[in-house]
Amino acid sequence: MTDEDLGSGTPRAAGEALVTSASSGEAAALPPRRRGISLPETAALFLVLVALFLFFSFTSKYFFSTDNIVNILQNVARIGIVACPATLLMIGGQFDLSVGSMAAFTAMLMAVLAAPVGVTKTPFAMGLGIEISFVLALLGAFLIGALNAFSVTVLRINALITTLGTLAIFRGLTKVLGDGQTIRIENFGGLGIMRIPEGGLPVPVYIFVAVVIISIVILRYTTYGRSMYAIGASPTAARLAGIRTNRAIAIGFLLSSAMAGLAGLILLSQVGGASVNANTGFELQVVTAVVLGGASLSGGRGGIPGTIIAVLIVGVLANGLIQLGVPSFWIEVANGVLLLAAVGFDQLRIRLTKSTA
Repeated sequence: MTDEDLGSGTPRAAGEALVTSASSGEAAALPPRRRGISLPETAALFLVLVALFLFFSFTSKYFFSTDNIVNILQNVARIGIVACPATLLMIGGQFDLSVGSMAAFTAMLMAVLAAPVGVTKTPFAMGLGIEISFVLALLGAFLIGALNAFSVTVLRINALITTLGTLAIFRGLTKVLGDGQTIRIENFGGLGIMRIPEGGLPVPVYIFVAVVIISIVILRYTTYGRSMYAIGASPTAARLAGIRTNRAIAIGFLLSSAMAGLAGLILLSQVGGASVNANTGFELQVVTAVVLGGASLSGGRGGIPGTIIAVLIVGVLANGLIQLGVPSFWIEVANGVLLLAAVGFDQLRIRLTKSTA
């Protein structure tokens, strides 16, 4: 299928064109939505981000500083790295709630593989080098994504149930590998804390920016990205239009697992050890950012710019509350409120869209 088959205009418009063509058999596509509809949503998020930034800048003398801004970027980098493929999946009507357990398992796997034999209590210590352990850990994350993809596309198990299952499985396996303890790792600080140039931005921020750019290119300028919009809008119509929906969804899960594994290794590098409780609640932060950024739970809608602004909102809110001395458990409450508000707004938007159709 060529790009001309997918139509022109916005990715959302391309998806609608595919659905209309497949369902009616006509060459003419629905007229593309006006850009003015999606722009205010991103603009509103940006205004919220600016308002939070100004509020915390006036209420905390330490918030508006170079070091703190770099700290915010470093903290949100892991969320953003995973939120980009999560946006792609949600546009296709899929979920991956296993990213937190996947990140923890990947980190623990690398720490155990690199741990010297006989030094730690875990019986799984292998004493392999850092480089080999790194590659094998990422391969482990990739295999988890393959398991999710197989369950969803071949066994036809709902993505929500599939990833909840793998969330539990690999959280448990993380504890098994670590024997219930934190496994330390040496000589692995470069990925998480090294700054380029010296005194500049941390490596995770550069990785975050690279993932954002690649994700935007995939969604806006590739057949695959526009196919995900079509699949999210109507899987049946997308199949009738000639799109290999199972392959597209499987690629989405593989991308999600790869980035979740990378995020887990970044945290491992930052803290110098793999904990059995690491990345707990990480999947909720990712889902909050994706839904708050405008991706619809029903699929067929969303974009990377909105997700990135939402990631920054989550990071600024958490950092600002800490600056004000708010207890950490209230930050969890704030994240829960953000998630409920985002989902509620998404459902309201769906009802309004249906009523005006």
